[in-house]
Amino acid sequence: VQLQASGGGLVQAGGSLRLSCAASGRAFSTFRMGWFRQAPGKEREFVTTINWSGVHTSYTDSVKGRFTISRDNAKNTVYLQMNNLKPEDTAVYYCAASLGSGLGVWTGEYDYWGRGTLVTVSS
Repeated sequence: VQLQASGGGLVQAGGSLRLSCAASGRAFSTFRMGWFRQAPGKEREFVTTINWSGVHTSYTDSVKGRFTISRDNAKNTVYLQMNNLKPEDTAVYYCAASLGSGLGVWTGEYDYWGRGTLVTVSS
């Protein structure tokens, strides 16, 4: 499975961005998908995850109410809509795919990773 994230960029605080992650290879609909981020000098952290059907989602507390994850299995794509962005959201954002049955909040649960897309939020 290959994952390609896109949609990052520079935005002012309070602005919005939508990230996309296109998957190729194995059946996309069988994967749990997740978004993680890594700020300079920090460890990669969980942002959000969505199960194979799109029914179940989970978010880290700092993005609840501002970020929304969704997926389109027909297009083999997962999205991350980010609203009311804050400077502390600045990071490289990675999408990942998991075949496991866990909660999807740990990096170790994921089998495939994209290269990441940089999001920079200016104050």
